[in-house]
Amino acid sequence: MFRRKSPSQGSSSPEVTGFHDPASGSIQYVVADPDTGKAALIDIVQDFRPAEAAASHDSAREIVDFVNAEGLEVEWILDTHPHADHLMASAWLRQELEAPNAIGAKVRDISEIWEKLYNLSGAFDPDRDFDRLFEDGEIFKLGNLDVRVMLSPGHTLGSVTYVVGQDAAFVHDTFMHVDVGTSRADFPGGSSSQLYDSLQAILALPEDTRLFVGHDYPPVGDRKEPAWEATVARHKRDNPHVGGGATREAFMTLRDDRDATLGLPDRILYALQVNLRGGRLPEPEDDGQSYFKIPANRF
Repeated sequence: MFRRKSPSQGSSSPEVTGFHDPASGSIQYVVADPDTGKAALIDIVQDFRPAEAAASHDSAREIVDFVNAEGLEVEWILDTHPHADHLMASAWLRQELEAPNAIGAKVRDISEIWEKLYNLSGAFDPDRDFDRLFEDGEIFKLGNLDVRVMLSPGHTLGSVTYVVGQDAAFVHDTFMHVDVGTSRADFPGGSSSQLYDSLQAILALPEDTRLFVGHDYPPVGDRKEPAWEATVARHKRDNPHVGGGATREAFMTLRDDRDATLGLPDRILYALQVNLRGGRLPEPEDDGQSYFKIPANRF
């Protein structure tokens, strides 16, 4: 995996290492408090090959090896939302590292939507599969650093941003990299209007805040390598979807028109029934094998 480190900027500033997963375009993060060596893992991917419905944890193991080589102690396993384009590694990491896993509390509402879409009443229980379900505005500790949870709906109704220390925010599928724009808002429970509000709330953070996004799909223009970090100030100035003070109406028209051209990610119908179980595959049946349930012609 391609990786890049963003060093701490001083007191109350975390060190951040991003890992790009080429199969899904996802960015995975190791966030560390330099003073204590305590770390959080954010949005770590479980490998998946849709053609064979085959899952593994090779990439997550690579990140665990990095953590061990750096001498870090994982204090939290965090996800920003139930992802549509990859299976989360949360359950495996929770067992492997004996650290608590967490996500936003509105995952309960997302579970209800997808139980109906899969016709799987009672299949998902976030209170069982996550150790913490964070409410908007909650603050918790990563080493000596404060982490604030911001509800950031739009891509999903329960997406959350983690603001770590004084100058780092993990903004998942809200912004894309500054030379691309923003993320789609057309999945069940999504809303371009809510996404606009979430983007504006993130842009209200201090201008030197480093924003770390959830995805990148190079090449982009002349840029060949993946990229995922830019400041609030850069997004305000240069982001093609919201830079320069775009209005809600202009943003919604741009976003909705763009989303109408997009197909579903090839992993979504697998991913949601795993991610709403905290990264666990469906319960094995009487032959010991897990099976996915895929709705035909539903979308």
